[in-house]
Amino acid sequence: MTKTLFSLGHGYTASALARRMIPQGWRVIGTIRDEAKTDSLRAQGVEPVLWEPEALAKALTQASHLLISAGANDDGDPTLNAIGPQIMARAAALDWVGYLSTTGVYGDHDGAWVDETAPLTPSTHRGEIRVAAETAWQTIPNLPLHIFRLAGIYGPGRGPFAKVRAGTAQRIIKTGQVFSRIHVDDIAQILAASIAAPSSGAVYNVCDDVPAPPQDVIAYAAQLLDVELPPEVEFETAKLSPMARSFYAENKKVSNTRIKDELGIKLIYPDYKTGLDALLKAETA
Repeated sequence: MTKTLFSLGHGYTASALARRMIPQGWRVIGTIRDEAKTDSLRAQGVEPVLWEPEALAKALTQASHLLISAGANDDGDPTLNAIGPQIMARAAALDWVGYLSTTGVYGDHDGAWVDETAPLTPSTHRGEIRVAAETAWQTIPNLPLHIFRLAGIYGPGRGPFAKVRAGTAQRIIKTGQVFSRIHVDDIAQILAASIAAPSSGAVYNVCDDVPAPPQDVIAYAAQLLDVELPPEVEFETAKLSPMARSFYAENKKVSNTRIKDELGIKLIYPDYKTGLDALLKAETA
């Protein structure tokens, strides 16, 4: 029987996983909220399903695996709000469920290392919402749940090059601040490895090997493009959106040891330099 992955909140990351799984014979069903995206999804080999409870419930009956990318909000988890009872009823029949969360659930650790055993002490409202969503999924009996706490995602179409080229990039300086990152292709390989070796109840940090100051990443992008370094701006005086500023409220280094030890992962892009090198090479090709 063909394995069927039902992707709820099918977007950037889920698309990367679909590109990996479809050539292996997987059927992938992905949600859309706009019917205008139907043809685009079909062109990728993904079967589109409109985000409407009846349609979602019907697709769920065909799924062996679930990937939940749709982010929680003040109203709760959108997937559970739409088809929570149906998921509970079908939980034991599913082979694997992956929930994409965020390393923001750990909150601020003043630059220290955190692993999956660290307490969940979010510093932001977004983080609090994610902790609540993780808990809601974990309380479903017999669900083969796997939680993936993602660091900052980058990849094709998502990186610093556009801002550096446009001259709008800044090197924001906040002493001691570091962020963890992950290339979208590495997320896809980690999810695929978990699907191949499920471990119900597992929680994985999804990040590369080198947490780094954000100004270093911008500087390296400028170096690759052979352009002048963007200006340094102190965090306290930087013009940032409330969302962007909130990211600086948390400072930690995220450990990825578990994905290596338990899933056998060898990262394609173990640090931002190899990732940006590859992105620029792909662009120029």
